[in-house]
Amino acid sequence: MTDFLLELYSEEIPAGMQARAAEELARRFTAFLDDLNIAPTSLETYVAPQRLALLANGLPTQLPDRAEEKKGPRVDAPAKAIEGFLRANGLDNTDSLTVRDDAKGAFYILEINEQGGALANALAAFLPQMIAGFTWPKSMRWGAGSLRWVRPLRSVLCCLDGEIVPFSVDGLVSGDSSFGHRFMAPDALSISHAADYLRVLEHANVLADAAIREAMIAETAARLAADKGGQLVEDSQLVRETAGLVEWPVPLIGRIDDDFMDLPDEVLTSVMRTHQKYLAVRDPATGRLAPYFITVSNIVTADNGAAIVAGNERVLRARLADARFFWDQDRRNALKSHLPELDNVTFHARLGTVGDKAERMKKLAGLLASAFDTADAIAATQAAELAKADLVSGMVYEFPELQGIMGGYYAAHDGLGRAVAAAITDHYKPAGPADSIPHGAEGCIVALADKIDTLTGFWLIDEKPTGSKDPYALRRAALGVIRILLETDTSLALKPVFTAALALYDGDAADALADDLMGFLAERLKVHLREQGISHDIVSAVFADGGDDVVDLALRAEKLAAFLATEDGGNLLAAYRRANGIIEKADAEAGSVNADLLQNDEEKNLAKAINAVRGSKTLADHDALQKYLTALATLRAPVDAFFETVMVNDDNADIRQNRLNLLHGLIAKMRRAAAFDLIE
Repeated sequence: MTDFLLELYSEEIPAGMQARAAEELARRFTAFLDDLNIAPTSLETYVAPQRLALLANGLPTQLPDRAEEKKGPRVDAPAKAIEGFLRANGLDNTDSLTVRDDAKGAFYILEINEQGGALANALAAFLPQMIAGFTWPKSMRWGAGSLRWVRPLRSVLCCLDGEIVPFSVDGLVSGDSSFGHRFMAPDALSISHAADYLRVLEHANVLADAAIREAMIAETAARLAADKGGQLVEDSQLVRETAGLVEWPVPLIGRIDDDFMDLPDEVLTSVMRTHQKYLAVRDPATGRLAPYFITVSNIVTADNGAAIVAGNERVLRARLADARFFWDQDRRNALKSHLPELDNVTFHARLGTVGDKAERMKKLAGLLASAFDTADAIAATQAAELAKADLVSGMVYEFPELQGIMGGYYAAHDGLGRAVAAAITDHYKPAGPADSIPHGAEGCIVALADKIDTLTGFWLIDEKPTGSKDPYALRRAALGVIRILLETDTSLALKPVFTAALALYDGDAADALADDLMGFLAERLKVHLREQGISHDIVSAVFADGGDDVVDLALRAEKLAAFLATEDGGNLLAAYRRANGIIEKADAEAGSVNADLLQNDEEKNLAKAINAVRGSKTLADHDALQKYLTALATLRAPVDAFFETVMVNDDNADIRQNRLNLLHGLIAKMRRAAAFDLIE
């Protein structure tokens, strides 16, 4: 058994593409080995800004013989089917195929008998195709070549058992050479074994393992922050991104001018993170940002990074000066003064302006406020009206990622109160699965108004998500509505809200759109509940009777799942299926049970037990549903006894129909709780 080493050395690979590239390399190479019936003892990929590498161990030098049969189409199949089979197997005609008869007819059979050859030869044939067919989100061609790669590919290192695997791709000939750090160790390196790869590169100031680079950045940055009495603000995504920008990470700490420290923390963080890729430092005593930042260099310098830090401080000073200007300018006028400007900002070409949206949100917030007992309705409607006003502020124009956040600060500056400011700040929440919902009731109301307005608007113009495409993030908006209602335990009939929201766009909007939108939301709720461990069939059983209150639907699904997890629930489900099957086979209409026709104790006991199961007129109340499910559990024993001793299909037609009526009664009682026939 031997080892294999492949490195594709190029100009800088964008940080956001590196992990995906490593996954594709592993996937393609694993598929190649699988086709050869080879299983390596280990296979690892590494990626750094200038290299993508794969290391495998435990490979044979010689391939095993391959004997395989592939069954093709019938001999009398349409010509296109036969042509497709030939094309898929690299054949021009059927001359090399055999014909075999079975019970279904005569079929073409492709018999493959290949002698095992050298693995190196198979690699030399496969790798140029793999490299040429590699997919990148964005790629380029350079010079006179035809190869497309993310950035110009400079060299290919490929060795098996210490020997070069010879091949060429777009004029690049494989070899055993790599390169160290571009500035600190730029000379060529000779590496022929996978076991030496990481060690040789590290000696040349390259850490090829992204996990090691991330850990080094996080640990060193935390120490630098602690040395200044601060705490590193955790930001794993930024650490991962910076690790993709450097091959030899050198974290350095710089200082923020005190003149800028009265800017909101979000402004400081945005300038540093989004535009400069700096890690922030927090003052543990105050909870606010400390006047420091951490940048990650890609080189060790004789002055220990002093010039690099000075240059970064100078750049940051200029960026923060811009932010300071916008901060001061925006606060000269009240946030409300920006509302007329929203009429000049298009929300969507077919849905009007952001000013129109703000007016609709205000009306929706007034409608939704009654669902939240602790909400200040006046504050909620005021926040909804002003939520989008910061979009035309200087700060948000320059730093779009601060929308909502700056509106909250400007509302607080205008003296509009904490509830209004917080609602404006939070109204985009939750921005994703990992994000929290708004903290206050007013924020929840404004967030719901925003998301419901967006959903109904795009439903009105038939711009719904299709397949994997969701350009307006409508699935995320629907999930946001669901999470806000569930996590605040807020019961709300959504269909009337959707109808009202549609009417704000078009007074003649059909109720059918509200039904369709409710169906879309129900599907998102199913996905959400499945992620909570409730299977899709249980959710479908609860949804079968409709409903537009997600809190009620979710709780019903939870209670039904808990009921079916019990022994009584599981047995009753089996009885339901059996009873339903008998009724469907008999094709009998339901009728009332005649007590005089009950022949034995088991059917009498079942009739009595069914009559004893009583529930509230409606099971919408959660306690009522739980009590009803508990009552259903009492049916388990008489149902079991009935099916053990009673023959439903009695020769006497009246007795047979009476027993079918009894089963109809059982089905009806259970069907009140859920559509048990939808449960798998």
